[in-house]
Amino acid sequence: MVVLGIDTSCDDCAAALVKDGKTILSSVIASQNDAHAVFQGVVPEIASRLHTEQIVPVYRKALDDAGLTEADIDAIAVTARPGLVGSLLVGLSFAKALAFARRLPLWGVDHILAHLYAAQLEAEISYPFLGLLVSGGHTILAKVTAFDELEVLGTTVDDAVGEAFDKVAKFLGLGYPGGKAVDHLAQSGQSDAFHFPRPQLKPGRRPYDLSFSGLKTAVIHQRENFLRAGYDNSLPNVCASFQKTVVDMLLALVKKAVKETGISTVVLAGGVASNSSLRQEFSRVRTLTAFYPSLPLCTDNGAMVAGLGYHHLQRGDRSSWELNAESRVPHFKSFQKSRT
Repeated sequence: MVVLGIDTSCDDCAAALVKDGKTILSSVIASQNDAHAVFQGVVPEIASRLHTEQIVPVYRKALDDAGLTEADIDAIAVTARPGLVGSLLVGLSFAKALAFARRLPLWGVDHILAHLYAAQLEAEISYPFLGLLVSGGHTILAKVTAFDELEVLGTTVDDAVGEAFDKVAKFLGLGYPGGKAVDHLAQSGQSDAFHFPRPQLKPGRRPYDLSFSGLKTAVIHQRENFLRAGYDNSLPNVCASFQKTVVDMLLALVKKAVKETGISTVVLAGGVASNSSLRQEFSRVRTLTAFYPSLPLCTDNGAMVAGLGYHHLQRGDRSSWELNAESRVPHFKSFQKSRT
């Protein structure tokens, strides 16, 4: 089964063709980074307008790169939640129109589950596993028991980890998006130059919840204090120390989950999963079997949508024409074989 996957959940317009949930025939992503860089963040109205311009060319290029025609598409999967509603509606409207015109089955994919599936496009990973989704919009640790079923163990209570990277980079004048810039500078810095605090949550929170807002603020204020005191305050040292604190927090969380759940396989996903230090540190832990998507599959893409959608479609799941976009996923403890 050849599935067309479409993702317009945020500021990347993506389409891909995937065969039988595994073989990527093509994957095309149109980035909007340049358009949003001047604002140091994603502007939803600009994102949705650019998606309307990009979706048809991206779709056609995906067909051309795969050497296929519309007649070769067996089904369509499209991100329906969560994300920016205006952006989601562009991809969703296109997918519904194409499915209706071609009389193809359609499935609305959950973006979080799609990210956690991305690594399975390149490796055989047995359930259950611990899924760590780290991106600009999400920080989630979950126990994943099936392609459509997970138990959320913990989330960030404020800034997502990718958002913290972007905000620190903005303060340091590194531009947008910030994660890649911070990672690059950190390579030449000393990770022990600064000792930033690890935010502690008040008693009563879930034991796997995280907070990054305080860390972000500490980086900003401590840098100002060190500047006034005349200490060495090189950008690489700040980036390396900040990045190490983030990685240590995430690694400590996963180690705790491994000990308490007995699950030693962890799958990283999302844009921050491309961070070099994060990948290195997780690989060094002998008690963990860590999987990461290749770098193009860490960011938003259509291949992970098509891959996950295949399993739903193969099972017979179908979305109705009333399928609508949702900006958020309800804060339920679990996703359990949901039907869209």
